[in-house]
Amino acid sequence: MAKRGSQILVLLISLVTWILLTWRLDPNTLLVGFIFSLIGAFKFGELFTELPHKYLEPRRYLWFLYFIPIFVFEMVKANLDVARRVLDPALPINPGLVKIKTTLKNDLAKTVLALALTLTPGTTTVDIHEDELFIHWIDVKTTDPEAAQQMISGKYEKYLARVFE
Repeated sequence: MAKRGSQILVLLISLVTWILLTWRLDPNTLLVGFIFSLIGAFKFGELFTELPHKYLEPRRYLWFLYFIPIFVFEMVKANLDVARRVLDPALPINPGLVKIKTTLKNDLAKTVLALALTLTPGTTTVDIHEDELFIHWIDVKTTDPEAAQQMISGKYEKYLARVFE
């Protein structure tokens, strides 16, 4: 029953998101949104089976709305840094893999963190193993896992913890 409830929750969230993104309520648009939301609910509904009711708490969405501008700011900053390195070959590039430990416990939160890091230019999540993320970093500044964690994911984790845990 928990799986069915989480699928319904994903269906509703997806459909509301569809309506907000398209900003249209004509039958054809709603039908397409419903079909894709239904597919998403069957495919991804099981991600929310642990305590699906917690995803109905409005404060989680407010924290997510707070996370978005921080993520966009960090992404723009990283874009400018990578563009500067491309345009000025004299700037150092010290690529490498670093291992960071995350404080996030929820698998969905870890996945969103990994996606946020991958979408941020200069870092790519290579693997997730339990509470460790392996990150390819364009300019490795430290190999100390704690310092690297603060530099790479520290700005995201506190907000994602409030959204997903």
